[in-house]
Amino acid sequence: MKKSFFAVGTVALMILASCGNSASDTKTTDSTGMAPVDTGASTSTAPAPEGTQVAVANLQLTADSTKHIGTAKFYKLTDGKIRLDLEIDLKERADSNVAVHFHEHGDCGMKGENSHGHWNPTKSNHGEWGSAAFHSGDIGNIKLDASGHATKSVTTDLWSVDPGEKEIIGRAIIVHGGTDDYKTQPTGNSGPRIGCGVITKP
Repeated sequence: MKKSFFAVGTVALMILASCGNSASDTKTTDSTGMAPVDTGASTSTAPAPEGTQVAVANLQLTADSTKHIGTAKFYKLTDGKIRLDLEIDLKERADSNVAVHFHEHGDCGMKGENSHGHWNPTKSNHGEWGSAAFHSGDIGNIKLDASGHATKSVTTDLWSVDPGEKEIIGRAIIVHGGTDDYKTQPTGNSGPRIGCGVITKP
């Protein structure tokens, strides 16, 4: 009788131990299952742009200066060059090209006409950026996506924020409503001036 009781007790202890292990396994599985949720919930911040911001231009529609359509930010890099990070949001021109140029005067009045002609300190012919001949502000055509959004970056030693021939402070950035053909002098036949912003120090 004692042996039977002892055997039953032993079996009971083994069952309890087995249940304990099952509970432990279940807990581990649940914990692992939650891990991806925690990871997905965390967000990473984008790295700061390289260089020191030295200039900015806020772009507005020339027909309605209260409507913001983009931003141009300029950064001075460690090698002394200037990088432009340009962003445009122009739903009205979705799925099309717009041409962008620096113009001589930082005045967006008269629907951008007060900015006068292209900024051309080197007295070169108008053309595509990086070609044999182009103006120092010939940024050129930018393709807008289906929502009217586009970005473009340009890095060069042709610009400076210091006084002198290369100074971009006080110039205007003009967004044109057409496509630059990179041939017609001196404008590229780029269409009307639909957007404008003045380059200033931040």
